[in-house]
Amino acid sequence: MPIKLVRRPKSPNWIMRGSFRGQSIEETTGTPDRQAAEAIRVKREDELLTESIYGKKATVTFAVAALDYLEHGGGEARFLRPLVDHFRTTMLRDIEQHALDVAAKKLYPKAGPATLNRQVYTPMAAILRHAARKGWCAVPTLARPKQPKGKLRWMTPAEADRLIDACAPHLRPLVVFMIYTGARAGEALWLDWSNVDLDKLQVTFSKTKNGVPRSVPLHPRVIMELSKSSPRKGPVFLTHKDVPYGRPDPAKEADTSAGTRIGGAFFGACKRAGLGWTLPGKDGKPVFKTDITPHICRHTWASWHYQENRDLERLQQLGGWKILAMAMRYAHTNVEKHADSINALPWGKSGDKTSEKSKKVA
Repeated sequence: MPIKLVRRPKSPNWIMRGSFRGQSIEETTGTPDRQAAEAIRVKREDELLTESIYGKKATVTFAVAALDYLEHGGGEARFLRPLVDHFRTTMLRDIEQHALDVAAKKLYPKAGPATLNRQVYTPMAAILRHAARKGWCAVPTLARPKQPKGKLRWMTPAEADRLIDACAPHLRPLVVFMIYTGARAGEALWLDWSNVDLDKLQVTFSKTKNGVPRSVPLHPRVIMELSKSSPRKGPVFLTHKDVPYGRPDPAKEADTSAGTRIGGAFFGACKRAGLGWTLPGKDGKPVFKTDITPHICRHTWASWHYQENRDLERLQQLGGWKILAMAMRYAHTNVEKHADSINALPWGKSGDKTSEKSKKVA
């Protein structure tokens, strides 16, 4: 039977019901206006006709693919809203490199490569790969903005102690926790006591960046700090006003980082600890600068862990990285303990001890 517009009890919107070229549908038009609903019905029939001739790949829109991606537990929704608003009914077949580059510039005109990768290219690639698995589009091959390779900063134990000692009372346990668990700022800020087991000496991060929960043993220094807390229910860490840290506002595009919640207090601790340098300001007064951020606590934990254990697979598992290459970064920053192996190499000059030893062996 043809697709007709009908009403449902208790619904103000017109419903499309019927079959077209062997496919039955019952979908809402999303509008109570009869004329608008009729236009939607005609467009839907055209989509079904195209699909019946050329296949599903010809008719799936970005909005449909994004919704299906979320419904199947594909990932976080916080970066998807601007993308869905931009592409909406754009067919997946029409989304290629140029369209994506244009969208990135329009949505975030002042953003750097790291932000564009995190908030545009990564979620778009994930959705398009999901759609490709469904047979809705070709497997995407997208070029991303190149990020400059920066030096991997981490703190020495002495620097970490100075930072911890300089922290405000509400910040101290949080900083200790991040340094000794490798938790990302968001994993720590919104951690609930139900995921902390002081008897078993471990914490479980149920919501992580890569979507895979992980557990980490608790260092005695963390146990000592957390044991001071009471009562042990609800959020583990609170602001200086004894209230939970606010979560990102999905209505604000720039509000994406958990680290910004503690940015001011953390910066103040770095300044008091002397972990930085001063530059002359516009008015001639010195301005304090630092390369220590909340995320450096995670780099510090990973660097320390590799120094003591030399076990990249265990580091990868505890740190929650999907690929080993992410953990490999910390191997390149820890070469001091290999000095003996380098010093043992022969000099190749007569008169030195190594050469004499080589002659005797010969």
